[in-house]
Amino acid sequence: MKQGLQLKFSQQLTMTPQLQQAIKLLQLSTLELSQEITEQLYSNPLLEEITEDQDAEHQLKKTNDEKTLTETSNLIAEELEEPSKNTEPLSQETDQNDWDSDFDNYSVQTQDIARINNNDGNIRGEINLEQVHQVTQSLKDHLLWQLNLTNLNARDLSIAEMLTYSLDDNGLLTQNLSEIFEELDENNNEYESEILTVLTRLQQFDPPGVYARDLKECLLIQLNQLSQDTPFLKQAKILVLQFLEDIGKLNTDKLLKKTQLSLDELRGAISLVRSMNPYPGEFLQENDTEYITPDAYVIKTSDKWRAIINDDHNPRLRINETYKNLIRQSDNSKENQYLKDSLTEAKWFIKSLESRNETLLKVVNCIIELQEDFFEHGPVSMKPMILSDISEKLDLHESTISRVTTSKYLATPRGIYELKYFFSSHVATATGGECSSTAVSAILKELINAEVPHKPLSDNKLTELLKEQGINIARRTVAKYREGLGIPSSSDRKRFENVI
Repeated sequence: MKQGLQLKFSQQLTMTPQLQQAIKLLQLSTLELSQEITEQLYSNPLLEEITEDQDAEHQLKKTNDEKTLTETSNLIAEELEEPSKNTEPLSQETDQNDWDSDFDNYSVQTQDIARINNNDGNIRGEINLEQVHQVTQSLKDHLLWQLNLTNLNARDLSIAEMLTYSLDDNGLLTQNLSEIFEELDENNNEYESEILTVLTRLQQFDPPGVYARDLKECLLIQLNQLSQDTPFLKQAKILVLQFLEDIGKLNTDKLLKKTQLSLDELRGAISLVRSMNPYPGEFLQENDTEYITPDAYVIKTSDKWRAIINDDHNPRLRINETYKNLIRQSDNSKENQYLKDSLTEAKWFIKSLESRNETLLKVVNCIIELQEDFFEHGPVSMKPMILSDISEKLDLHESTISRVTTSKYLATPRGIYELKYFFSSHVATATGGECSSTAVSAILKELINAEVPHKPLSDNKLTELLKEQGINIARRTVAKYREGLGIPSSSDRKRFENVI
């Protein structure tokens, strides 16, 4: 075989720090996002906040420019004796290396994102901010919410719940599986394989890395969820499986000799491993003090419900012209290189903010579309909906939908609802259809509120009343929903009535 050199060009998607930043912004709440923007303003000199006066001036200039471009386009069309089919402003191709690119006057205020403005009227006057309906308060709530949307039989569900309650605050399993075997059924050897099967399913939940039994498994779970085209993925898995302890010692020469990898492969693999999160549950740890700010509002205009992004708390950003002009000196000094790097980071941060808002708006509008009956008639009209319903409609991964809906709230005329509230499991009906578990809970609440105080409805009676409405569920399921609503049993309700 004859040896030779070949030059090959290829494009690859890598888990860059910029991509990690975009994913991070996607899961931040409104208040957390505001803090992140403030930190970026302090740390990056190429970012600056747009004041109200500057914003008005920029919008006026933009409108005049668009008008001029449109008129020019029409004149050219007339000279060619062809009517202009497109009266939109002319677009110009730009060089990626030109610092006067699309980001010159770019700010997070794109017209594609609906915002609260004067044309929308007094939106806040139509929104009920008094009632807050929250689903997630901790990591376990987040995982149980996903579990509720997963099709598991009763036996696997009991295993999944026990595994969930065995997690620590970081989302890792602290209890040995052999102890769980004994708690479930010490005489049944088949439980071991069942637990491992359920555990594998749970390890696909969001956030990536949960339900791992140690650091190695936690990192491998996250690596396995990356695209197979991710550069250095194979090498990163080798490092985690065989040389995890050596990574922390930062002995490059020793690792090169042990792994037989090239220097570029080793650096790329280490960088990829370090981009994983060894504490996947930390961003959902409970906080005693929590302030809820709606991430979006829903209003009805022209007989149609639509969402509006709430960005009142977030500073509007743009590129600082003074510092950007200094880059045109084109020297190779460290100061100029620092400004170039800061400009690149500033552009990417602004782009990531735009992407976050667009994705959030798409998801919220999709929820509104699928749950329109809820906004018209309330929780009793809630339809069953799971993560895959949204992900398939928007062509997004389920983990992305989970990130978007985590710690995000929608303000409606009926109150403030966590986005996760609109997802619920399916309950079979007598006609062979499906009903939302949220709707069942709402119907139960209405039945109990309408009961005779001195003769409260038992769970058996509630089960019969639900069957009359075409909802076939077991008595123990009724009891579960009732307890979830914080409503005591019929005997306790009657005792309380007698005391009064």
